[in-house]
Amino acid sequence: MKKRTTLTVILILTFLVISNTATAQENQKIHEHTHHSNEHAHNDVADNHDHEHTQSDQITTMAKLVTGQGEFIFSWDQKLTAAFPKDAYEFEPGMHGGFNEDPETGIVYTGIPGYGLCSISADLMTWSTLGTDERLKDNIHGITFFIHKGVKHLAVAQEGKRVLVLTLDGKIVSEILKPIGAEFKFATTNEFFSSEDSNFGVTDVTYLKGTIYVAHGYSQGDFVMTIKEKGGVWSWGNLAWGGKGDNPGQFQTAHGIYTHDDHILVANRAAGQVVKFTKKGKFVETFNDIPKGSLVCNVSYKSEHFFMNALSAIGDQKSAPIYVHTGDKLVSTVIPGDLDIPILTNIHQVWPHIVEGANGSKQLYLLVHGWNKGKFAVLKLEK
Repeated sequence: MKKRTTLTVILILTFLVISNTATAQENQKIHEHTHHSNEHAHNDVADNHDHEHTQSDQITTMAKLVTGQGEFIFSWDQKLTAAFPKDAYEFEPGMHGGFNEDPETGIVYTGIPGYGLCSISADLMTWSTLGTDERLKDNIHGITFFIHKGVKHLAVAQEGKRVLVLTLDGKIVSEILKPIGAEFKFATTNEFFSSEDSNFGVTDVTYLKGTIYVAHGYSQGDFVMTIKEKGGVWSWGNLAWGGKGDNPGQFQTAHGIYTHDDHILVANRAAGQVVKFTKKGKFVETFNDIPKGSLVCNVSYKSEHFFMNALSAIGDQKSAPIYVHTGDKLVSTVIPGDLDIPILTNIHQVWPHIVEGANGSKQLYLLVHGWNKGKFAVLKLEK
């Protein structure tokens, strides 16, 4: 009897020890699981927080750079810039000649020295060369599209060499060389070109009502001259005006020339002016509100505004500025240097172009020719 009682006690004590041990182990497991769950939950929160922080950083890093004010704020369109033909990369640094376009088709024309005269599709995605004449590979300093007697033409100013008139298939119609000094009814022009020391410094061309107007600003003979067509041949006309000086109607590097509203506009670069003339060369006015120190190279028009560029930066600007102007006042200053476009510092010409979408939408772009390193870039209107 005594042995049975002792055995019973031992069994009860063993059971209690095993039970307590199991409970402790289970509590430990619960604690560990709870701790692990809490730690996992904490890590999830931390991970989520870190993820949100990373996204925020990415958004900040990827934020689109813009430049300009008011309704004319632009970004850099890298896709359209990259449409530049790969086989022309080696010639890009020499680009100098600006742009013009066929308003009917939206096709843009430009020149790449050493590569050739080019057309750019209306959507700015496809580049093609025109013609095979080797003269079209020479430096093109200015270009204009025009329709004469129902036929579409281009005229290009090749500084130091010639003015070419050609059809859109690249066929050269006329080659106009340096005047001899007996062509014009402006004595100052004749005197200059009759001198042995004269040069041929054509910088740009435009067309108005049967006449090609030529800026001749890379020279002491700082003039606007004209070219006329007779019997299918283009040659110097008798109208010329200007001369180097500060008086109204005179120039300090007549650089860009542009037709607008039956008038002739001249970018008078060293004077920082855009000057308006009648088609007969009579001085009308000078644009107001162009910042002092602006070496204005060119002027063009789109979306009820003029677009013009200075050659180089002013003050602490990161690049030469582009101006959007009503004709009376400046409404936006666009600094491509603020967009981190590689090597684009000086600007030779800017051209506004509208791409129409299939749904009828219209998007304004600016085509930019850099100077000195010849960078081509496309800016997109953001606002």
